[in-house]
Amino acid sequence: MTTVMVQGTTSDAGKSTLVTALCRWVRRQGVSVVPFKPQNMALNSAVTTDGGEIGRAQAVQAQAAGLEPHTDMNPVLLKPNSDTGAQVIIHGRAVTTMNAVAYHDYKAIAMQAVLASHQRLSAAYPVVMVEGAGSPAEINLRAGDIANMGFAEAVDCPVLLIADINRGGVFAHLVGTLELLSPSEQVRVKGFIINRFRGDIALLQPGLDWLEARTGKPVVGVLPYVTDLHLEAEDGLDRRQIDKAEQVLKVVVPVLPRISNHTDFDPLRLHPQVDLQFIGPGQAIAPADLIILPGSKSVRSDLAHLRAHGWEAAIQRHLRYGGKLLGICGGLQMLGQQVHDPLGLEGAPGSSDGLGLLAFETTLEHEKQLRNVRGRLTLENAEVSGYEIHAGVTVGPALEQPLVQLDDGRCDGARSLDGQILGTYLHGLFESPESSSALLRWAGLADVQAVDYHGLRERDIERLADLVEKHLDTGLLRQLCGI
Repeated sequence: MTTVMVQGTTSDAGKSTLVTALCRWVRRQGVSVVPFKPQNMALNSAVTTDGGEIGRAQAVQAQAAGLEPHTDMNPVLLKPNSDTGAQVIIHGRAVTTMNAVAYHDYKAIAMQAVLASHQRLSAAYPVVMVEGAGSPAEINLRAGDIANMGFAEAVDCPVLLIADINRGGVFAHLVGTLELLSPSEQVRVKGFIINRFRGDIALLQPGLDWLEARTGKPVVGVLPYVTDLHLEAEDGLDRRQIDKAEQVLKVVVPVLPRISNHTDFDPLRLHPQVDLQFIGPGQAIAPADLIILPGSKSVRSDLAHLRAHGWEAAIQRHLRYGGKLLGICGGLQMLGQQVHDPLGLEGAPGSSDGLGLLAFETTLEHEKQLRNVRGRLTLENAEVSGYEIHAGVTVGPALEQPLVQLDDGRCDGARSLDGQILGTYLHGLFESPESSSALLRWAGLADVQAVDYHGLRERDIERLADLVEKHLDTGLLRQLCGI
């Protein structure tokens, strides 16, 4: 068994992407590999085969490794519900909500979960490919660390350090990070990888030579900047668009303070006939064919945010002029008459008025519902698959006209009597070509082009493995992986 860890000099340095690439590259060598992230902080999550939830990035890495997602791949997941607090999920299940100070003291307990998961994976797979979190040089977070060098030291594994040259200051990032590590941690770093390079590598070579001479560490390789690569973001919104046809469906999504599972919209962003715009605070709410209310980790406070930024009036105007409206998960709950949080799961206990567009109410309960599901839309009887992650229980007469008939016999969501408004708890409903096409036709797009989202993701995972083979020192990688 071999464990190799990828750490980054900053957030968004490319750790998730590199681990995805390495999982597919190791698999190409005929060796079984499993992804692992000790601790993740993200509002994008996926439902696993064992009925829990993990960071969505680890689910993509599992695809690269040819595996189904499992809770051991991300034993600690933190889902922020305020600037200072988060829901703590251990082995796929929410165990508590605590502020940052309290979690700092809790990390010793979380570390036991991390090491137990790693031990199980190590016993089952010859290579464990680990992704760190943020930077290992955050001095204020080093005590009791379980996400970076604290974990690497505990399991005695080598580390590759990746930095993003596109940000600028890449040599300072690498040298500075190394300098802030302890002597034993410095020895653990086996090489540097520079990410997102554009231009002539010959112009970079003097810097690479200096870096190796200055640190005594090899540069494992330089990965190029790839403009059209798509992998689901761990947390940050990806606002890139591909080239669009002249006639497109205009879709807008409000950027909520606690927006969750915004990866729901990646298939639309990549669709050649859809112009998807995320509208943040202070931006004008553009006219659109379809408004989608996204998932939220704090539905009541995000409802207040919508109202404060003019969305309620904009939605009413949009509907008067015949526009379509879709609510997903927390967005579904917002469409109803009231949202109740008697236990204070997402903030102070209490109730809030919803938008009052569909006749139902939602009550947040302690037990979260986690399911991978399949079924058919009541639009066109189109096949759909997706996943549920919610603590809300929704009841009311609007549910008598559901959006989805699930294979397990349950119904999901609601359709307004005039067909203008849809709501569902299903994340991922745009990933299935048939359901995506049906929804786009409902929203007003004629002659919809079917897009295979899973095929696009698989294509890009293969491209990543090609980049590893072409641009990194595969001899060193084989040595580190024990291949």
